Amino acid sequence: MDERTEPRRNARPNIVLILADDMGWGDLGCYGASAIPTPRMDAMARDGVRFTDAHSSSAVCSPSRYSIMTGRYAWRSPLKQHVLHSHAPAIIESNRPTVASELSASGYATGMFGKWHLGLDWTRKDGTRLTAFGDDAQDDLLHRPEQYPADDIDYSQPFEGGPCDLGFDRFFGIAGSLDMPPSAFVSQDRTVGLPTLPRDIYIQGQDPGLKVDGWRDDEADLRFTSEAVEWMKERANDEEPFFLFLSTAAPHRPCVPPEQFHGMSQAGLRGDSVCLVDWMVGQIDDTLADLGIADDTIVLITSDNGAPMVYPADGDTEHHHPNGPYRGQKGDIWDGGHREPLILRWPAALEAGQVRDDLICLSDIFPTILAAAGLSPTEGAAEDAVDILARLDSPLPRPRGLPVVHHSMGGVFGLRLEQYKVNFCTESGRGFSAGAREDGTIYSADAPFGRIYDLESDPGETTDLWALRPDIAAQAHQVLCEITDRAETGFPCDVAPTPQ
Repeated sequence: MDERTEPRRNARPNIVLILADDMGWGDLGCYGASAIPTPRMDAMARDGVRFTDAHSSSAVCSPSRYSIMTGRYAWRSPLKQHVLHSHAPAIIESNRPTVASELSASGYATGMFGKWHLGLDWTRKDGTRLTAFGDDAQDDLLHRPEQYPADDIDYSQPFEGGPCDLGFDRFFGIAGSLDMPPSAFVSQDRTVGLPTLPRDIYIQGQDPGLKVDGWRDDEADLRFTSEAVEWMKERANDEEPFFLFLSTAAPHRPCVPPEQFHGMSQAGLRGDSVCLVDWMVGQIDDTLADLGIADDTIVLITSDNGAPMVYPADGDTEHHHPNGPYRGQKGDIWDGGHREPLILRWPAALEAGQVRDDLICLSDIFPTILAAAGLSPTEGAAEDAVDILARLDSPLPRPRGLPVVHHSMGGVFGLRLEQYKVNFCTESGRGFSAGAREDGTIYSADAPFGRIYDLESDPGETTDLWALRPDIAAQAHQVLCEITDRAETGFPCDVAPTPQ
């Protein structure tokens, strides 16, 4: 084992997790982007470890974030497909161990800043709350915004089920994405001010709702960053370490970077929004350096899912390929939907300049962060995750030990088996690429087939091997059924795969 990795399990480093929203594998310079300058993230990669085969557990936001927080796949939760609306109830049980609650219990200060999007148990005007659990659960309505009208929410009352109920000492952010109501900052367990005015609808897809007076979408990430920086400075003289989770709103739609970022990229406003994320990384890193704690801080940078490519008004996707060489986009079962940038820097413990091909699922962030703190997950928690750090003592990629399950926006499953990827559908899996056209078939008794790709020889997922490798199809079906056992996922384990 490298002598620099030896002390990591005995140390209590500070921990910073930066999660971008809809930032693709190919959006960073260190992953090949030429149209978007990302000097601060590129420097992080040079000074740390850059992973090339990391995957979100879902191709869309809420379920991916659930996995990072809990170390488990979101289809084990009430959310089986799509994403939450910002007025949807919380999908993490109050007694579920999270990475924040585990660190908090061991003495870490814990702060989250930015986008939440894992549900909040808002108070309704009749005094009741919607819930995703128990006898009153309405989990079938989680992603239907019409079920949560803004005029039915009493914003003067605190909500439950948010970050501060799940292990964070401090939360300042927004409930969902910028395109979702309410347009208001949220501090601890309530909005900052009362949303009483109709929110601005200036792009297709923005949901109607309410905003607070003076709200500006383009100021959100600036505020998240300043709040995070001030919180770190307040921790500077503490004896106990801290865990900072900065969850950016950019580059998710609406792409509204502040004016000083306009034109910084050659990929339109979306590219400029990636530059905003890079600036945010720089602000955090500069603060760590100013406080003299950069060497003793582990920093992880990643994204929640692939980049969308169906909004030409946001920026060029013909010359700039936000998902790199991979097929598909946000929402899709293809790798473009879930292959993510992942950078890990820890100067005191990890050799700089590494590029690793190890297979990673972002659920692995949970036990990895705990391992850095010298901890292990509570028994029974994080069942879909493994420690990344434990695999870095070898110069060659090491087996993950667990298969990686992929999941599309439409709730369709895929499975990674060594170099093979098995998609249990014939097209995108009802992802963003489906559009208005017919999107193939989903694995079922009527269509007991899918697609198999050899990613070593065919990383673009162009040549289907389903008919040629029935052994791989059968193995993937068996493994997936073992993983989803007792989970109400809807995957048809009673349907044997057959040639198409």
